[in-house]
Amino acid sequence: MENTEVKDNEEFRDKLATVTDEGKRIWIYPKKPKGKFYNARNIVSIILLAILVITPFIKVNGRPFMLFNFLERKFIVFGISFGPHDFFLFVIAMIAVVVSIFLFTVVYGRIFCGWVCPQTIFMEMVFRKIEYWIEGNSSQQRRLDRAPWTSEKIIKKTSKHIIFYSLSFFIANIFLSYIIGMDQLLEIISDPPAEHLAGLTSILIFSGVFYFIFAKFREQVCTMVCPYGRLQGVMLDRDSIVIAYDHLRGEPRGKIKKGQENDLGDCVDCNQCVEVCPTGIDIRNGTQLECVNCTACIDACDTIMTKVNRPKGLIRYASKNEIETKVRKLFTPRSIGYTAVLFLLLSLLTGLLITRSDFELSILRTPGIIFQEQPNNKISNLYDLKIINKTFETLPAKLELQNIEGEIKIIGSDLIIEPQGVEEAKFLVILDKDQIKVMNTQIEIAVTTEDNIIDVIKTSFLGKVSKRGSEK
Repeated sequence: MENTEVKDNEEFRDKLATVTDEGKRIWIYPKKPKGKFYNARNIVSIILLAILVITPFIKVNGRPFMLFNFLERKFIVFGISFGPHDFFLFVIAMIAVVVSIFLFTVVYGRIFCGWVCPQTIFMEMVFRKIEYWIEGNSSQQRRLDRAPWTSEKIIKKTSKHIIFYSLSFFIANIFLSYIIGMDQLLEIISDPPAEHLAGLTSILIFSGVFYFIFAKFREQVCTMVCPYGRLQGVMLDRDSIVIAYDHLRGEPRGKIKKGQENDLGDCVDCNQCVEVCPTGIDIRNGTQLECVNCTACIDACDTIMTKVNRPKGLIRYASKNEIETKVRKLFTPRSIGYTAVLFLLLSLLTGLLITRSDFELSILRTPGIIFQEQPNNKISNLYDLKIINKTFETLPAKLELQNIEGEIKIIGSDLIIEPQGVEEAKFLVILDKDQIKVMNTQIEIAVTTEDNIIDVIKTSFLGKVSKRGSEK
């Protein structure tokens, strides 16, 4: 009997809350949440949305502040240009992001999903609010969907989906501006459509995808597509802080009856935590894959607890061990380990960014060749030059001797360094034999572009010591 009861209590883990046993979609009509957490999420969402929309318009030295052009392998982060030559920085940064996700999930569960994730912010703080505004609360939405097609229903549904697609079109343009840049996006919008068919097609595809996600697919992105929700099963432990139901205080649950004393827990079984959940789960069943930590159930439960004169926090941010032992433990071996690894990665990344320059160059004497005799009592050495341009500017480069008088001759055309390009060339350094006093003479070659010295490279010049040079 006991085993049957446990099995029944765990049946919720065998199926999705949004799918019937026959595999049909269950449409979720969550009640509009209200409370301190919802108000805080509103503020956070407004700030994040403002940053998202404003950032593409910000420029640094005529370049976008942020750019992620994967097609042309051009990246700008906080005004700093990155290209294929900085791939190792990208790898370190991605590893740091993954470790930080692990760290915050181990300690705070899916707090990212509820407060920062673009899917949650757009769905719950933008599209869902428009739906409440046009179609009413959850019960009114249900009645409208079940009602026959009247003029009122046609007007509401049509206006809602027009607004949804318009917003999706706007969001697609904003996201596309992070890929191709705001200037190019404005050209696509303002120029005749025939001149930018590929760009317009991309915008329409992006718009259609966003419209489908927010108008139709909705919470199933989190429960069926997003890998992060499935990863939490292996990242969470008993000390991870998640949105949790205090079963010790809440059970056994039951309705309050006036004039009757009972030994029930604080949960009055009002079902409000389920009514407001955007993924349709019952948080009282414990941590579940579908929970995105949106805090709607906390606000709903706190409101009911206030009405029945019982303490708030029956549903709250807490770990499983905290509920059972009343002790919150943030620093566990796993969290300390992730923190140490993250600190090392961030320190390494910071050091590499601080020491990073816009150019990398090397000058080496061509191997296998010692020196060449030149007319007019002169001698030369042949060198190989390699310059990596990490900027998005086309720059001319020049070579100059710094510590000795002589001549530099570029073999071939002038040095023109393409954006994010690599320029390789050979050149001769020609010196008078009278200046050669030792077999191995140290020389300094300055590489300049637009009158700015990129770097000064020290190298050796090999030559036969002349008699006059040795006498001096």
